Amino acid sequence: MTENRNSFAVGLTVFAAVLMLLVGVFQAVEGLVALLGDTLYLVGPEWTFSFDVTTWGWIHLITGTVIAAAGYFVLTGSVWARSVGVFLAGLGALLNFLWLPYYPVWSVIIITLNVLVIWALTAHGRDITR
Repeated sequence: MTENRNSFAVGLTVFAAVLMLLVGVFQAVEGLVALLGDTLYLVGPEWTFSFDVTTWGWIHLITGTVIAAAGYFVLTGSVWARSVGVFLAGLGALLNFLWLPYYPVWSVIIITLNVLVIWALTAHGRDITR
């Protein structure tokens, strides 16, 4: 018995993988900017999770690189990459929520993209492996 692939579902999974690549690159660039020019980000009042901008730079650089790598493996149809992708997209959304005091508009955009990745991978992720 052969199952037909739902081309819309496959398209959403490919969209999620490409979005993971983009979000990973965006987050890594955000980290590089924090590392190379830490005076660009304006630090407001003290927050519960206020780290040094350099620390945030390393966090974003490492997380972004791992998210982009997972996005590549989602494109290859790897089953484990979908689970890792959902976890990393959740982690990326959480980290950008904590980053809100530093760069609020950008953080909200990245959180939204991460939520779209989670939705696409959980709703239609298995169709790309068929």
